[in-house]
Order: sequence, then structure tokens, then C-alpha cells
Amino acid sequence: MAFFSSTTASGLTAQKDVEVSEPPTDSISSLAFSNQADYLAVGSWDNSVRIYEIGPGGKSQGKAMYQHEGPVLSVCWSQDGTKIVSGGADNAARMFDTATGQATQVAQHDAPIKAVRWVDTQGGILATGSWDKTIKYWDLRTPQAVATVSLPERCYSMDVQYPLMVVGTAERHIQIFNLSNPTTVFKASQTSLSQTMQSPLKLQTRVVTCFKASTTGQGFAVGSVEGRAAFQYIEDKDSAHVQNLLCFLETDFRKRNNFSFRCHRVTAAPPSKDVTIYAVNDISFHPAHGTFSTCGGDGTIGFWDKDARVRLKTFDAAPGPISSTAFNRDGSIFVYAVSYDWSKGHAGMTTGHPNKLMVHQCKDDEVKKKPAKR
Repeated sequence: MAFFSSTTASGLTAQKDVEVSEPPTDSISSLAFSNQADYLAVGSWDNSVRIYEIGPGGKSQGKAMYQHEGPVLSVCWSQDGTKIVSGGADNAARMFDTATGQATQVAQHDAPIKAVRWVDTQGGILATGSWDKTIKYWDLRTPQAVATVSLPERCYSMDVQYPLMVVGTAERHIQIFNLSNPTTVFKASQTSLSQTMQSPLKLQTRVVTCFKASTTGQGFAVGSVEGRAAFQYIEDKDSAHVQNLLCFLETDFRKRNNFSFRCHRVTAAPPSKDVTIYAVNDISFHPAHGTFSTCGGDGTIGFWDKDARVRLKTFDAAPGPISSTAFNRDGSIFVYAVSYDWSKGHAGMTTGHPNKLMVHQCKDDEVKKKPAKR
């Protein structure tokens, strides 16, 4: 069953999108905008984190760069926009101070760090998710983790929309944490404050992204390698905040607001009925309107309204995969990475794959919610 209808016969073109100069030299893994200014942090497989300033008309300027000792897999900003944190295949997380221009190691795991996220509480806590099957919490004023939480499998994706944190792991596990009580949640016994479920999608989880609470509730989106995405709500429709994750049962995930839909699938021209399925590589939410984007290995980007279940716009952005996306602080700018997404493993990393950062100026009809039907 198709949950999303289209409001356009055809999509946009990417012809007017502006290419960022001096992009990374290897696959682009992660994008993150500061919420204080239009500065973009970019992590890539060339072991680097680059910081760009995105100006009017999509003009860009490189501002800084620092290195890991292995591919960078995730980047995020501190709440005040003064620091960038990155995690990588060197098993380390590093923090870059924009004021001093210095990078220092702030976290360590026993395997690559796949995800880093800033938790805006107690002056700021860093959460790191690793392939060593743990989440660690770090108070950056001290050298040791303040707590370690075991996961059922390797961390593949993680996101925070305080007080909600969601982790997607191998074997389709999804673990949900309530961060509203940090004096409890950071203790070793914190697993009692979490709920584990299986992904509603049948194949490997690629991305989990939390969305803000609204009239329909708070929850998260999941994207997988099967060209599908799903939405899961964690609270009743009329609740404005997450009240008590301790009491929620697996049956709560089957509420009528939960749904999944197909995307990033290409149907061959008639008379063939073959369908090629691509991974959903990233899901980004618009900071003002609550609409969202998906990008995939098919080189397309879609803008969607989850409440109306309408596809707002779609466009062919590139001849190759789109690996990551990000909206800026007010949602006027959308950046996407044209890059190999590793969906075919090391064997698929052949010469000639592009590595581009493209800046798209958002229009209202692309990202604003559709009026409710009467």
C-alpha cells in the first residue's frame, strides 16, 4: 500500500544547485550544520573533517580542516556552535575548537565510532556509538567516560532529539533511551531506562533520525537498505512531551500513526516490470516545518510531509549515490553529498566515483507542509 501521494508530476532539477569548492577527496560520510551560523562540518573517508561557510547564493568558503587517523564516520556540533565533534575508524572521537583552531581527542572505543551526538544537558554531554557494541557518555571536562551502555549489536546509526535518543544496530535492533533524567540515565543501571525493539523494516538499518514533538507526537524515522523508510511514534497523539518511556510497551509502536513507505526504487521502462532497489542513506528533518528529506543510492532526493503523507518534491540530483544530507539552522539551505555510499562494499569502490557537495536553496513549495484536507 502506498502511504505517500505525489503533488507533482515531475520533480525539480539540480541544475541550479551550487557545487562547493574544494570538497573531500574520498567518500563523504556525514554532514552537520551549526545551529548558530551557516557553517557546515563534513566528515569523509580521506580521514578529514572540513568546515565550510555557506554564504548567500550557495557560495562557499573553506574555513578549517583537521585530521583523524582513519576514515571519519560521523560529525556533530556543540549546542553553542563553538565546537565540532567527530568519530572515526581510528576508534577515537576528536573535538575541534573553532576559537583556537585546535583538535584534541575526547573519547576512545575498542572499535570504530560510527556515531557522535551532542546531548544538551548538564552543560553538554557527548554520546558516542561504536561497532564495539557500546554507547559511551562523556563529560568533556574529564578524560574517562561517565557511563558505558551495552548494545545488542554494533551501532550503525544514532540520533538525539532531547530527551529522546534512538540507536539503530546490526541485526535490525533499535534501542530507545529517555535522557530526561541524566542523574539516572548515565548510571550503569541505565538499561532499565531503555526499550529495545526490532526495526519495522525487514532488512538492515541504514539510518535512524529523531523528529521534534508535534501535534502527532514525538518519535523517529528509520531508513534501510531495502528502499523503504518507516515512522515510529513513542507517545500518545495528544501528549506534547515524552512523559514516561519506562512504561511504554512494544505494542505502543503499532499505533495507527506508525507507517512505512517505499522510496528510492527505480522501475524499468515497459514492457519490463523489473524494480531496482537502492538504500535509503539519510533522512533529514526541516528545522521549521517538520517536513523531511530522504536520499538514496539511486541519486535522487525526495522532500516529504509525514503528517499529510504527501511527497512534496523529488529530483534527480546526481548520476550516482547521495550519501548524506543536512538542512541549515533555519531550513533555507539544503546540502547534499554526491558520493559512493558503500552499499556494494569495497568491491563497489571503483575509480571515477564523484565526491561533491551541492548547495540547494529551498523553496516554500518544497518544504512547507500541505494544508490539512477538510
